Amino acid sequence: MELKPLTQDLSVYEKFNFERAPVGVKFTYREPEGVQQLDTQAALCEMLKLAQQRDAPFYITKENENCTGKMALGWMGEMPAFAQAGQIGEKFEIFQDGRANKRLYQYFHEFKPGVVNYVVFSRLDKLTFDPDLLILTAKPSQAEIVLRAMTYSTGEPWQPKATPVLGCSWLYVYPYESGKVNYVMTGMHFGMKAREVFPEGLVILSIPYNWIPTITQNLKEMKWVLPAYALGREKWMEEEKRAMRELEAEEAARK
Repeated sequence: MELKPLTQDLSVYEKFNFERAPVGVKFTYREPEGVQQLDTQAALCEMLKLAQQRDAPFYITKENENCTGKMALGWMGEMPAFAQAGQIGEKFEIFQDGRANKRLYQYFHEFKPGVVNYVVFSRLDKLTFDPDLLILTAKPSQAEIVLRAMTYSTGEPWQPKATPVLGCSWLYVYPYESGKVNYVMTGMHFGMKAREVFPEGLVILSIPYNWIPTITQNLKEMKWVLPAYALGREKWMEEEKRAMRELEAEEAARK
């Protein structure tokens, strides 16, 4: 399968100087052309880190994934009965008992088996295909700018969704299927924390393809650092009062 070429200018993301590079992700039914298969096994959450570290894009199949990412991608087959009963979460003391773990599965997002057979990853500076997801690993101050860019021209609210386990579902499958921007915090999800994928306190934003053009364009137009953020508390409070007085005077003049 030939991947659709990248037609968008995503160079604006380079201005962030992210410590960990943005990554483009593509889900495909057929084997992608011009990309090599990953030569190792890892969890789906670790694929993001591998993509950030490697100079060339790669794709994975079910042979490469060695964690519950198989469930999210539809690569596991039928879930074992003990897993369906919530015994894994109880065994690892994540949940009080199996019923709590079992309830979580009604919120879990996964591809139907056979729909996605390959997943392609590429660091942004090596990205040549149109991504289904653009995933950013950011400091909170950087994430604030990206999320503000989402609302800048739309007024759409931030609506993050996640669970303590199966974070890969919320990072990959949920944004793709729902078309909603999602984000998770490192240090708050069992698998990523246990595998020490990232240090805690980072925001991983997953931007689906339908949002990439809007956020990218808004980043080019808007102020990244708002004047209020640079004033300090006392000066900002004075500026806020002054601005409100101006608005009230304008309102009174119209009446």
